[in-house]
Amino acid sequence: MLKQLLGKLPRRSVKSDSLEDPSNDGGIQRTTSLNGGASPRPPPNTIVKRTSSAVFPSSVIAGIEPLLPFKDAPNSEKMSLFISKLSLCCMVFDFNDPTKNTAEKDLKRLTLLELLDFVASGPPRFSEPAILALCKMCAVNLFRVFPPNYRSSRSKGGGENDDDEPSFDPAWPHLQIVYDILLKFVTSSSVEAKVAKKYINHSFILRVLDLFESEDPRERESLKAIMHRIYGKFMVHRPFIRKSISNIFYRFVFETERHNGIAELLEIFGSVITGFALPLKEEHKIFLWRALIPLHKAKCLGVYFQQLSYCITQFIEKDPKLASTVIRGLLKYWPITNSQKEVMFLGEVEEILEAINMAEFQRVMVPLFWRIGCCINSSHFQVAERALLLWNNDQIFNLIAHNRQVILPIIFPSLETNVQRHWNQSVLNLTLNVRNVFTEMDNMLFLACHARFLEEQEKQTLATEKRKEAWDWLENAASLQPMSGNTTAVLVTSCHN
Repeated sequence: MLKQLLGKLPRRSVKSDSLEDPSNDGGIQRTTSLNGGASPRPPPNTIVKRTSSAVFPSSVIAGIEPLLPFKDAPNSEKMSLFISKLSLCCMVFDFNDPTKNTAEKDLKRLTLLELLDFVASGPPRFSEPAILALCKMCAVNLFRVFPPNYRSSRSKGGGENDDDEPSFDPAWPHLQIVYDILLKFVTSSSVEAKVAKKYINHSFILRVLDLFESEDPRERESLKAIMHRIYGKFMVHRPFIRKSISNIFYRFVFETERHNGIAELLEIFGSVITGFALPLKEEHKIFLWRALIPLHKAKCLGVYFQQLSYCITQFIEKDPKLASTVIRGLLKYWPITNSQKEVMFLGEVEEILEAINMAEFQRVMVPLFWRIGCCINSSHFQVAERALLLWNNDQIFNLIAHNRQVILPIIFPSLETNVQRHWNQSVLNLTLNVRNVFTEMDNMLFLACHARFLEEQEKQTLATEKRKEAWDWLENAASLQPMSGNTTAVLVTSCHN
C-alpha cells in the first residue's frame, strides 16, 4: 500500500522550487487530493538517489527516498533523508472529513513522529537547506486563517462568565506533533542562530503571533513555549518581538477587545521583564504605561488578570519608583459599576503597596485613599470587605500609621457612614475594627476628625432644610397661579436660596 501511496504523491517540477522565505506559502503546493499513477518502490533498506526528484525539489534535497527509516540510513545521508521527510509532510489534508485520505494521514503522522525523534536526538548540525525545509513544513501546516470567532464576537473578547466551549481544530493530532518538532528544533543546540535567523525571521514571527488567536488552549500553550524559546535564542529579534506583542495589546485595548491569547502573551512578557537590565530603558517604561496599564480597562480582565498583575509586580520590583505610576494608572481606569473588577483592583493595590517605598506612597496616598473610601462605602459587600481588609496587612498598616494625619481625615467620613447605615453585618464589624485601630493609633486625631465630621453633617442638614424650604415656597407660589390664561414665570428671591 505504501508503494502505491508514494506513487500517488503529486508531481512537481524541480524548476518551481527554490530557496524561499519560509513564511511565504507561495512556493509550497497545498493539496488535499492525491492523483497520478504508481511508481515502483525500491528494495527495502536501500538508499536511492534522485528517485523522488519528481516529488521533491532536487535543488533542495539529495533525492533520498522519504519512506526509508532513519536507522537504515548512513549518517552521511540522514540530513538529506530528513529534508525528504519534511517535504513529504508539506502535504495538507482536510481533517473535517475523518474518512477522507485516511492512509495518507496515517503515513504523514508516522513521518512526523519520525521527524520529532530525529530532531530530539540532537544531530551534529542542521544544514541550511534542512533549516529551510523545516521552516517551510511548519509554515505550511501551522500558518492558517481561523474561522470567524463567533463566541468572541458575542461576548466582546470572551468574558469569564461565557460558558461556550472553545472550538478545536480537527487537525490537532498532526498540529501538535508539528508544534513539538518546532519547539525541539528551536531549543536544539544543533541549530545555529546566525543561520536560522534568516528563516525564522520577522515575517515568520508575525505569523506565529497571529496563531495566538486560536481558541484551542492547547495550541496557545504550545505557541507560548515556542515564542519564549525564539525570544531566548534569537537576540537580534527581541526588540521586534516586544514591539509586535505591544501592537497586539494596543489593538486589543483600543480597538477590538477581542483576542484569545492575551494571557499567554502576558506570560511570555512576564519572563521577559525579569531579564530587563537596570536602569530600565525608556522603551520599557512606555510599554508599561501605554500597554500594560490600559489592559485593566477591558471587560474581560478576569481572563488574564493574574498574568497582568504578575507583569506589573515584576516592573515594580525592577524599579520601585514605578509604583506611584502604576497606582495613578489604576485610579484612571478604576471600575465604577463592575464590582468583580473592583475587588481585583483592590487586590492588585495591596500587592503594590507591599512593595512601595514611603516617598512613592506619599505621592499618591490622597487620591488612592479617596478611592478606597468610596470602596468602603460600596453597597456591594465584597468590595467593602476587600477595602477594609487592607488594614490587616502589616506593611500597609505601617504606611497608614506614618501618614495618619492625611489619611484619617479622608477615610473617616466613609467609616462613620458605614457605622450608621451599612446593611451588611460583616462590613459593619470590619468598619468598627478599623475605627478602633485609629482610636488606639491617635485618639486626639480621631476625636478631631469626629468633631469635623459632626460639623459637616450639621452643615449638610442645614443645607438640606434650606433646600426643602425653597421647594415648599415654589410649590406654594405655583399653587396660587391661575389654572388658565398665560403662564407667568415665578421669581425666586435670594432670601430663599
